[in-house]
Amino acid sequence: MKQNGNVIYVVLALMLCLFVSSKATSQTLWGEVSLNKSSVYVGEPVQVSVTVYTSTWFTTGLDLGNIKVNGAFTIYFRPVSKSFSRNGQNYAGVQLIYHVFPFSEDDVTFPALEIEVETPAPGGYKGVKRIVKTKEKVIKVKPTPPSFKGDEWLVASSLTASERWSGNRNNVKVGDVLVRTITRKVGGTVPELIPPTVWDTVPNVSMYPGRSTIDSYKSKTAISAQRTETIQYLFEKEGETVIPDKVYTWYNPYRQKLYKKTIKGFSVNVAANPDLGMLESVRDSLKLQEEKIVAETKEKEPLTILGLSVKDFIIAAIIVIAVLLIVIYLLRKLITYIIKRRKAYRNSELYYFNQLKRTVGSSNKNKIMDKLYRWIDEIDIEEPSAHYLLMKYDLKREVDINNIASSLNAHKLKNIRKNYLNRNTQAVDTNWINP
Repeated sequence: MKQNGNVIYVVLALMLCLFVSSKATSQTLWGEVSLNKSSVYVGEPVQVSVTVYTSTWFTTGLDLGNIKVNGAFTIYFRPVSKSFSRNGQNYAGVQLIYHVFPFSEDDVTFPALEIEVETPAPGGYKGVKRIVKTKEKVIKVKPTPPSFKGDEWLVASSLTASERWSGNRNNVKVGDVLVRTITRKVGGTVPELIPPTVWDTVPNVSMYPGRSTIDSYKSKTAISAQRTETIQYLFEKEGETVIPDKVYTWYNPYRQKLYKKTIKGFSVNVAANPDLGMLESVRDSLKLQEEKIVAETKEKEPLTILGLSVKDFIIAAIIVIAVLLIVIYLLRKLITYIIKRRKAYRNSELYYFNQLKRTVGSSNKNKIMDKLYRWIDEIDIEEPSAHYLLMKYDLKREVDINNIASSLNAHKLKNIRKNYLNRNTQAVDTNWINP
C-alpha cells in the first residue's frame, strides 16, 4: 500500500513538471484597442491606439493601412515599438496610432479587427502566421453647442487666416470687379472638416464665389489642413461701399476654449462709370462662371437619393417598409374581421328581418310574404307561421291577419320583433287552427 502511494506521488510530480514546462514554452499573443477619450464633439480627433503583444517577437512589420470607420475620417500616423516585463516574462509589442475625426453627431464605432501577424514560437526563430482579434470601441459624439452655428463649427488646435486682393481697391468704378482670396491654415484637423466661408452680403455689390481648394499636411505626429476660397465683388452703384470684417471662430479641444480670428474690413469709394453697358456684360460673364462652378461642385457631391444620403435613405426606406408591413398586417386583420362579421350578419335573424323591412310597402305582396316567412324561419316560435306570429306577438293587433301583406309596415314590424325579443307574448287560443 505504501509503495502504491509513492507511485502516485511520482506521477503527480511528473504531471506538474510537464504543466510548468508547457506554460514556460507556450506563447502568449493578444491585441487591444485604446482611446485617449471616449466622448468628443463633431470634428474633434480621438487618438486610437491598436496594439499587438507577443511573448517572443515579430518577424515581420505590422501594417494595417488606413482603417475605415463609418461616420468619421481616419488618419494613420505611425507605428511605435512597445515592451514590458511581467512575472519575469518579457513582452514585445507594436502599437499603431490613428486619429479618428467624427463628421456627424451620430456615435462612431471603431470596428473589431482581425490582425494577421508573424511571430515565432518560444525557442524557435521562424515566424508563424497567426490571427489576433480585437473588440470594437464606441466613441460618443456630442452635439455642437447650441450657441454656435453648426455650419461654421470647427475644432482645431490653431488657425491662421490671410487674404489677398486682385485689383486696385483705391481706384474702383461701377462695373469693376475685385477678387478676394482668403486662405485658412488650420492645425489638428482634416481639410474636409474646415467649413466653407459664409460671405456677408454687401449693399450695391453682387458677389460671385469662385472655386475653393483644400490641402492636407501630415507629419509623423501631427496633421494640418488648408482651405483657400475666392469671392468676386462686382460694384454696381457709385458711392461709399463698406466691406465688413470677416470673423472666423474655432474650438480648441485641448484648452476647451473658443477662439476668434478677424480679418479687418475697409471702405471702397466707387466712382461713376458712363459705360453702363459694360456692367451688364461683366454681370453675365460672372453668372456663367458661377453656374459652371456650381455644376462642377454638384458632380463632386456624394450620391444622394431624394435629397438624402445613401445611409439616411436606407434607414428611411427600412422604416417606411416596416410601417407598410404593419399597416398591411392590420388591414388584413381588419378585413378578415369585417368579412367574418359580415358573414355572421348575413346568417343572422337581424339580416332577414332587415330584408323584410325593406320589402314591406311594395306592391309585390308575394315577395313580402316570402320575406316574412324567411324571417320566421330564423326565429324560435312554436308554430312557424305568419298567423301564429301575429296572434302571439302583435299585442296591439295592428296588422290585419287576413290581409297581412297590405297592412304590414316597418313600424309594426319593429313592435312585433321587439315583443318577440323581450318575450312579451299574448296567449294564443289553443283551439285556433292554422288555416
